[in-house]
Amino acid sequence: MSRDGTTGLRYGWTTGACATAATTAAYTALLTGEFPDPVRIDLPNDRHPSFALATEAMEADAASAGVVKDAGDDPDVTHGALVSARVTPGDPGTGVTFRAGQGVGTVTKPGLPLPVGEPAINPMPRQFIREHVAAVAARHGGTGDVVVEISVEHGEELARRTWNPRLGILGGLSILGTTGVVVPYSCSSWIDSIRRGIDVARAAGREHVAGCTGSTSERVVTELYGLPEDALLDMGDFAGAVLKYLRRHPVPRLTVAGGIGKLAKLADGHLDLHSGRSQVSTESLAAMVRDAGGSTGLVDGVRAANTALDALQQCSTAGLPLGDLVAAGARDTALGVLRGAPVEVDVVVIDRGGTVVGRAG
Repeated sequence: MSRDGTTGLRYGWTTGACATAATTAAYTALLTGEFPDPVRIDLPNDRHPSFALATEAMEADAASAGVVKDAGDDPDVTHGALVSARVTPGDPGTGVTFRAGQGVGTVTKPGLPLPVGEPAINPMPRQFIREHVAAVAARHGGTGDVVVEISVEHGEELARRTWNPRLGILGGLSILGTTGVVVPYSCSSWIDSIRRGIDVARAAGREHVAGCTGSTSERVVTELYGLPEDALLDMGDFAGAVLKYLRRHPVPRLTVAGGIGKLAKLADGHLDLHSGRSQVSTESLAAMVRDAGGSTGLVDGVRAANTALDALQQCSTAGLPLGDLVAAGARDTALGVLRGAPVEVDVVVIDRGGTVVGRAG
């Protein structure tokens, strides 16, 4: 397994790559009676990984194979999951037909890149599987007309820890991946889920969505506005992902909600709110307080604050609405990223207990 040249972290393989490998092994066995182990596949960017088979089974008119997903050093929810493919002959001329096995979800809402009723096997993994089925057929004299059923062990349970239920993907996980490679800590799957969440909200006709940094802010927004679940975007630290996608795919109204620490970063112009990639600037908070007419002592106190909450408490005691100032700054940043897109923005700032301490817009 290769490593990132700057971080030293191991790359991993997507569920799509694992499903492709399992399908390749199973179809080869269906045609030849022998499972290739390890099984080699071809991925974009001249990658040709080999996968050891964790399971294999022959039936009268079917073959099944499974591989264990290795996500490398990425904290992926599906790391260690068994991804399996069962391949059976299809009707002549039908090509590859996909089915959702146990642990793979089914699309139930419009707005995703797959029609309602289809197995949640994304377009690129489908393309990989079709290409490999064609290659196996050419090599061993098959027709390429097969039914491919993909399963993920414990997938329905794992899916509860993903966006899938909110996106209307029910019954299990999605089979994902555009390159077949998991880049450690790239968070690409989270950002993709944000985009799919916006797509689903738009397809459902939602005119108001909320990007929330966590479960507490999500609860507060729900109480304030009564938004349905498919209008709630689990933004996490990726404010920029929400704003940039809405710039291209607007929804009439966006609420940004989160704790004062994260939204102070947004007010300071940071679009990635992770603690490892941006920090709260007490200097910026002090400048807000100064511009709002705060005393020299309060400005110095905020500048020396340990946290944004510490600064908030100092300002609350002095009667200065720091939460509102942070909300206004965060809103200005959001509007700047949206670049005039037809999206009205309001911001809700909360403390750790979920109390609203600032609003703007």
